[in-house]
Amino acid sequence: MSTTAPDPLAALGALPGVADAVDSVRKAVDRVYGHRVMRRRSNEVTGEAALRGARGSAALSGADWNLEEVRRRTDFSGDDESQVIGAALRLTAEAGQLLSIWRQSPLRVLARLHLVAAGGAAPDDAVGRPRLAGEPVDEPLIEAPLPSADEVAGRLEGLSGLILAGSAAPALVTAAVVHGELLALRPFGSYNGLVARTAERIVLIGSGLDPKSICPAEVGHAEQGRAAYVAAFEGYLSGTPEGMAAWIAHCGRAVELGVRESTAVCEALQRGAA
Repeated sequence: MSTTAPDPLAALGALPGVADAVDSVRKAVDRVYGHRVMRRRSNEVTGEAALRGARGSAALSGADWNLEEVRRRTDFSGDDESQVIGAALRLTAEAGQLLSIWRQSPLRVLARLHLVAAGGAAPDDAVGRPRLAGEPVDEPLIEAPLPSADEVAGRLEGLSGLILAGSAAPALVTAAVVHGELLALRPFGSYNGLVARTAERIVLIGSGLDPKSICPAEVGHAEQGRAAYVAAFEGYLSGTPEGMAAWIAHCGRAVELGVRESTAVCEALQRGAA
């Protein structure tokens, strides 16, 4: 009898429609990586993808600013929207620095992401740790019931265990589950959506699917709209095979739209217009 431990992430990869989404994402990513601009100017594409990804993630969290305004501003210490933009920019900059730590201690990375996002905006004792019983959560987009602090602690440990154990699942599946689980748990008092989308980015980069971080899924999530994002997330919350497959497909479409954005950046660079 086999003693091999089950791989729940790989099982999700076998859901109807998921393989097609995975294949479509891989083809899209391969195309943009094959663009001739990537041979010499990939750093510029990476930088632009980071900026646009941060703008998209912030838009989902209620700060829907014009890209040029995000590019122009240097002070994000003002009102709530400014702080959300600043948090998104800091998180995007931090994501690539945490890959090796993510493979060893995902919970440590999540704590670091919240610390970076908060940037001193939250009480010191609430930053960088999962919320305690009775502590409020500020997450304007997601209105699903909050799991208890004990459930959050247990499910975070379970998520960490899945990541540390490794999986044969495609990167898209793992990234979508990490993203969805963090949205479901909302483990911190603030900035949970930004942290969840940054964790998705880390998985996509660290898996080797998008090693240069030029396929900003955050752009695609924002482009599909807040209502579609919430509806797809409700599929994740349902836990049904159909709901999970719909969430994974939604995340796949987000990556493809991020690829389209970076392809446009490549074309602009090639024309000398960016």
